[in-house]
Amino acid sequence: MSSNAVKLAVIVGSVRDGRFGPVVADWFAEQARRHDDFEVQVVDLAEVDLPLALPAVSPLMEPNPVRPQGMLPLTHALDEADAVVIVTPDINRSYPASIKLAIDWHFTQWNDKPIGFVGYGGKSGGLYAIGHLRQVFNELNAHTVRDYVAFPRYFELFDADGALRDPAPSEAAARAMLDQLHRWAVPLAAMRTATQPA
Repeated sequence: MSSNAVKLAVIVGSVRDGRFGPVVADWFAEQARRHDDFEVQVVDLAEVDLPLALPAVSPLMEPNPVRPQGMLPLTHALDEADAVVIVTPDINRSYPASIKLAIDWHFTQWNDKPIGFVGYGGKSGGLYAIGHLRQVFNELNAHTVRDYVAFPRYFELFDADGALRDPAPSEAAARAMLDQLHRWAVPLAAMRTATQPA
């Protein structure tokens, strides 16, 4: 790992029964570790307490509302992260409700951070979800990088052991996205540090 390693949080977005998300997230996390410029932490939303009822909104909203104890590992990972990658399926032409809850329980944690996406699904390969998430993160003053990784018909691309049958194209896509995340993460981290109260 390089001396200027970027702290990368990889979020497993799907929590539904029979989900494939952990397989995709494990594959991507390994790509990030091979990149040698990232310190990788995987957070599975299936292991996070995400209540539907959000804290009250007011003009004087607290940047750190009281969160359930079971949410704190996610909160800590997002606080520490210099960059975030969301691993998401397409569900009804959009992203899972679990991801929206994770986003809405955290708002300052996304500010001035680069966000990347790994999608999987049927024909779309997660692109509907990724498109909608770009709109959401734009509102939160995050920077979504242009490149992404997509797995259309993922059930044909991975074997029974969770390995890609033809890894080269996806590895190249992951590398391109990771390069962009690193390129943005370093100056944005410096910007966040410069704007913090003394």
